[in-house]
Amino acid sequence: MAELQLTDIHKSFGGFEVIKGVSLEVKSGEFMVFVGPSGCGKSTLLRLIAGLEDITAGTLSFDGQVVNGLAPSKRGIAMVFQSYALYPHMTVYDNMAFGMQLAKSNPQAIKARVESAAELLQITPYLKRLPKQLSGGQRQRVAIGRAIVRDPKVFLFDEPLSNLDAALRVATRLEIAKLHHSMNNVTMIYVTHDQVEAMTLADRICVLRDGLIEQVGTPLELYESPQSIFVAGFIGSPKMNFLNGQIAAGYGAGTVGIRSEHIEIGAGEGAWTGKVIHSENLGSDSYVYVDIGTGEPVIVREDGTRKHQPDDPISIRPMQGQVHRFDAAGKPMGRH
Repeated sequence: MAELQLTDIHKSFGGFEVIKGVSLEVKSGEFMVFVGPSGCGKSTLLRLIAGLEDITAGTLSFDGQVVNGLAPSKRGIAMVFQSYALYPHMTVYDNMAFGMQLAKSNPQAIKARVESAAELLQITPYLKRLPKQLSGGQRQRVAIGRAIVRDPKVFLFDEPLSNLDAALRVATRLEIAKLHHSMNNVTMIYVTHDQVEAMTLADRICVLRDGLIEQVGTPLELYESPQSIFVAGFIGSPKMNFLNGQIAAGYGAGTVGIRSEHIEIGAGEGAWTGKVIHSENLGSDSYVYVDIGTGEPVIVREDGTRKHQPDDPISIRPMQGQVHRFDAAGKPMGRH
């Protein structure tokens, strides 16, 4: 188990600064997710922690020891990439055992560790197969198993599910969640651009934007109490509805935001009128896209299956206490 301390970390490539002063504490045994749009610096930050890139300025500590100049192999980390990075000519067993074999570990110890990791990840039947004989999800589990066998203090995941189809992403995400619960003495840092992955896996999420931290908190803290319009719009699916102009002015704000589940359909005090653009029925719930003349359509979530036809007139109203108010700089002003 390792606690990580990042203090005013900067990283530049030539004259271009990618990480612009990041300070963050990752607790021992924590599952921390770095999330943000493409180019925000999340993968670069992970590579700095791994030692695959040199830190331009600032300090990185593991359990109080500064590791800026420490080789990756000495940091007690294991990294899982999106590309699996398996040796195609080696069996699954040999791929998983390779690191321990290089370290000249006892063959019985290697066998025990590989078999234990394979059982944990349910890949025991595949130990004699080559990577080309496996599905994408199975290959990713082998890559995770290879990391487990090394018995790291810190797991680093760099968008490990991005090459999988939707069903495999869900299944492998569950495997990673089970892994975290079964190895709660290992610190895990996970990079993704998918905020659904972040919400479902993380103990805490670090939202990055343009090389800086926007907000750090639990998934619910970020969802319910975003500290900027950027976080409010990035966390949550579908994203928060934002309204400007006269509607926002009526709340004394530059912009107001309302989650789709916090809007009711029906006339009454404070209702907005418009017309249906499109309706999506997903079985358990429905999403109605409504044009109220503010530019972007307002997305309304309803329980169960509902039928709304395009161009149907409709009235919607936000629930009391669920309207997020933001000032002109995008900072929160409280709810109404």
